[in-house]
Amino acid sequence: METISESDKDFVCDIQAPCFQLLSPEEIKLIRASKTQVLFRKGENLTKQGTFPSYVMFVMNGIVKQYVEGGGTHNYNLHIMIAGDFIGLSSVFTKETFAYSTIALVDTRVFLIGKEAITKVLQQNGSFAFNIFRRYSEYNVGLYTAINNLMYKQMNGHLADALLYLSSDEFKSLDIFIHLSRKDIADFAGLSTESTVKLLKSFEKDGFIKLEEKNIIVIDKTSLEDISQIG
Repeated sequence: METISESDKDFVCDIQAPCFQLLSPEEIKLIRASKTQVLFRKGENLTKQGTFPSYVMFVMNGIVKQYVEGGGTHNYNLHIMIAGDFIGLSSVFTKETFAYSTIALVDTRVFLIGKEAITKVLQQNGSFAFNIFRRYSEYNVGLYTAINNLMYKQMNGHLADALLYLSSDEFKSLDIFIHLSRKDIADFAGLSTESTVKLLKSFEKDGFIKLEEKNIIVIDKTSLEDISQIG
């Protein structure tokens, strides 16, 4: 982790994200006064499950993996977080520890924003709060869907869901698969790495995907959607 000062060439002097355009000049001033700009190198943890947060993170650029740490070496990957996403919003509403960890898949630049500042803005700016809550609700829906899939689908359905999520339009420009190991994909699907590798080869044989070293190219999305529906 590297704090970026105003004299550094990587420093971003203004808040350009669309969500911040909803703030008044006074609110922007409050956020600016409470933020610190930080660069997390690839492989560094942004948050650690079980620690107490004192700030909210806003991803300016980069790619972040959000995951729940399990026993031993087994984790479950929840989301890919990219520019425009907030990390740690739940800390604004509770005093609990982080329920998940996050790690930078590439060099990632974030704003650390003090909890008090973001709380005050949420309380007084309804439009800003609405957009934040809507995004937060989308995450929750995704979590409920993932839980349902893990409970009721078989391995083929698990992997199809993971591939559909990772190849969605949201990540289309990021070449997301080249930043993920086979274990990462397994942890998105809730499977062992060995089972994931076997299923990927089977999906390739059936013409659903194409494997190019680390990269995975989805060729037949409709078939993956059918597998997902069947479970």
